[in-house]
Amino acid sequence: MDLKETLLSSYLAFDAQYGPQHKLQDQRAAAIEVFEQQGFPTKKEEDWKYTPLRNLIKTNYTVFPKEEVSLKLDEVKEYILQDVDTYKIVFVDGIYNAYLSETTHVGVDVCLLSAALTKPKYAATIKKYFNQIAAKDASLTALNTAFTKEGAYIHVPEGKLVEKPVQIIHFTTDKNPSLLLQPRNLIVVEKNAEIQIVERHQSLTTNESFTNVVTEIFNEQNAQLDYYKIQNDQTTASLIDSTYISQRKHSHAKVHTFSFGGKLTRNNLNFYHKDPEINSTMKGITLIEGSQFVDHHTLVHHAQPNSESHQDYKGIFAEKSTGVFNGKIIVEKKAQKTNAFQQNNNILMDDKASINTKPQLEIFADDVKCSHGCTIGQLDEDALFYMQTRGIPTKEARGLLTYAFANNVLQSVKIDSVKKRINKLIAEKLGVNIGFDV
Repeated sequence: MDLKETLLSSYLAFDAQYGPQHKLQDQRAAAIEVFEQQGFPTKKEEDWKYTPLRNLIKTNYTVFPKEEVSLKLDEVKEYILQDVDTYKIVFVDGIYNAYLSETTHVGVDVCLLSAALTKPKYAATIKKYFNQIAAKDASLTALNTAFTKEGAYIHVPEGKLVEKPVQIIHFTTDKNPSLLLQPRNLIVVEKNAEIQIVERHQSLTTNESFTNVVTEIFNEQNAQLDYYKIQNDQTTASLIDSTYISQRKHSHAKVHTFSFGGKLTRNNLNFYHKDPEINSTMKGITLIEGSQFVDHHTLVHHAQPNSESHQDYKGIFAEKSTGVFNGKIIVEKKAQKTNAFQQNNNILMDDKASINTKPQLEIFADDVKCSHGCTIGQLDEDALFYMQTRGIPTKEARGLLTYAFANNVLQSVKIDSVKKRINKLIAEKLGVNIGFDV
């Protein structure tokens, strides 16, 4: 039985347990039909031309965890921000871990999606927002919808400033080998509200694991969202992350994506401008080696006038690693005075490393400022030689030049503990110990 057949069979068992009279049953049923018809994306599809899923889906994954696993803080503290007070929603093999978590309903809802799906007081919010912007015709998003059961639910009321960042963390362990996780997150930031979120998926085992996560975010009028994705996983872990963000007037949504590890990582990041005068920011650093693969697919859909979007992605690829950047900007005819910027710069550290970069601009308005650029190159040999003549060893010199290349992305990180964590990860990846403290 191949993975598609396994998933279709597993859905029948899932529906028998969670489907009857459930408010999402009709949406789940429609979604599994989409996946059944389309299956997993292949290289014949333009958006997946450079993303090799063939070997990934050969694994016989376990769809449901066989046992609940308890973890102690000492076992995972290096993956959880400790030097800043945060709310935490932690899952281990797809199951909520209350011991490692800190949720709240005081002034803001930071809790489990499973609770929001079953408690009447959340019914109106679920009906209004759930599955409203996620792409219903995208097979992997549909697969996630079909199996929606658990994830993070965050609702920030109007005018509320969430004083503590929120961490969403998923761990996989060797107690449930070859696990396929499908977390679903729903985040609603109401008018004039603000929140910071840090998300991480971390495998604690060398067994194969596959996470197919979908996140829907609604940034209402004048709402401020600051979102950080930290991806530094085992070389046996694969992640497909599909994030959909709806923005209203005067809102600002910022997403930083730091991709440092994993077997295969695919980030689908989609912004939808529903009103005029919206600001969107996407920044990312990719630093991988070996045979690792990272693919960033971004979309900004400017549907209304006087809005801005800013994209800045840096890639550093060593050994036989492969990167993909596909950035699409759509400017509707009505979206006059749009200002859209996109930049993708890459360094190939070795001859066998590669990057496929493709900017896409579809502009139907005539009074806009839209620019894009991409570069692919190597470290500056003159700068490297200059540093060596000043007594800096070759390894440290390469590390410093590489760090400087990516540094402008780090400058916009607003959570100091996140900035320190990223600096440390970059230092470890580059194998240097100088100049990386904040």
